[in-house]
Amino acid sequence: MNRTPPPRLLPSVTTPLLTLYSAALVLALAATAPWWLRELRPAGKYREGFAERLGRIPRRRLHAPAAGEVTLWIHAVSVGEVLAAVPLVAALRSALPHARCYVSTTTRTGQQIARARFGADSVFYYPADFAFAVRAWLRFLRPSLVVLVESEFWPRFLIEAARTGVPVAVINARISDRSWPRYQRLAALWRPLLGTLSLVLAQSDRDAQRLRALGAPAASAIGNLKYDLPPPLPTPLLDQLRQAIQAGAPVLVCGSTLAGEEALLLPLLPEHTVTLLAPRHPERFDEVAALLQASGRPWSPLSLWRRDPQPIAPGTLLLLDSVGELAPLYALAQVAIVGGGFLHAGGHNPLEPASLGKPVVIGTGYANFLEIVTTLRAADAIRIAGLPEIQQTIAHLLADPAQAAALGERARAVCAASSGATSRVLSALLPLLQPQPALGTGA
Repeated sequence: MNRTPPPRLLPSVTTPLLTLYSAALVLALAATAPWWLRELRPAGKYREGFAERLGRIPRRRLHAPAAGEVTLWIHAVSVGEVLAAVPLVAALRSALPHARCYVSTTTRTGQQIARARFGADSVFYYPADFAFAVRAWLRFLRPSLVVLVESEFWPRFLIEAARTGVPVAVINARISDRSWPRYQRLAALWRPLLGTLSLVLAQSDRDAQRLRALGAPAASAIGNLKYDLPPPLPTPLLDQLRQAIQAGAPVLVCGSTLAGEEALLLPLLPEHTVTLLAPRHPERFDEVAALLQASGRPWSPLSLWRRDPQPIAPGTLLLLDSVGELAPLYALAQVAIVGGGFLHAGGHNPLEPASLGKPVVIGTGYANFLEIVTTLRAADAIRIAGLPEIQQTIAHLLADPAQAAALGERARAVCAASSGATSRVLSALLPLLQPQPALGTGA
């Protein structure tokens, strides 16, 4: 059975609004040129993958699809989306053993995790939203299906995919309270663009309702893929730390902290604990190291410690200055603190420590993970604390191990009970995989 082609784009989008959007994008790049030049220096975080973002195919590294091969393009913006995609990619590879899955990311940390999980020959940087860059990747990959993880909508990309007849599915979709007013103001733009989508699977009923209001065809709630990521397995570093930390020393793991949070949290954390800090962004490792040096407490970067492991006494600060190693280290924690919400930056995913049965504390700014936090709160499986309460909240959990353990077990139970979205997404995606029509070049 042939797949029904996507709806035609309205002229109002393909002409004046699209022209205005493209012009605004060019002007924005011109206005920010000094910043981009700085970031493109050898040490700049955007230097890596810059050519790929502009449509250059790294053929010596990226495995080219064979003629007639079924190819799937899965776009996962950063670390959270990459991890959410891991069970789905495994399920797709199992269901379609002769197909090839390619994964794109936007951030450098996401790229590093994706290469480690999926292999460097199938991972690349997502193109900038210019026609020439998007078309170059569509021609190279010849995708049978594009899957966007969460609400990563770029107008030019959606238009070019529709023009070439490639079905685009959005999974794990969400629209946060913070983003919703902006989408509503541009509803005239989004309605025809989202109308080109072949499938929209949302995290919750509220997300589905918002997407339908914006023009997404029959958006439906199917659950959150992030519950399906299995608990992280032990690693050699975890085993080394377990052996080195003094018996009975309480351990705090502060993961995914953002700029400014470490300076606010450190004075509030008990000094008798071993505290492991894991900044969200690797370009901040030196900045956080300087902060720990100035704290007056004994400290060490783990990259240095692991070369010559020494006993770790209570009161020690440890800096996780590597990418992709945080999740298993939550197993050390008597209390896990997940950053991103103490300065109201939207928060980060608390499910990694929750899946390990750890008591989790987050800040009050968790808008980006509202569905997950609401589910955990309903089961009394998480603690939410502003900076004035964080000290007391941690002290109570450390002083009452039974209460902390019960909190962690409730969190683990929520993760288990909420799983299953991957199989539902897979069942919805497979019918879209029909023979790929010939690609056009567009106007």
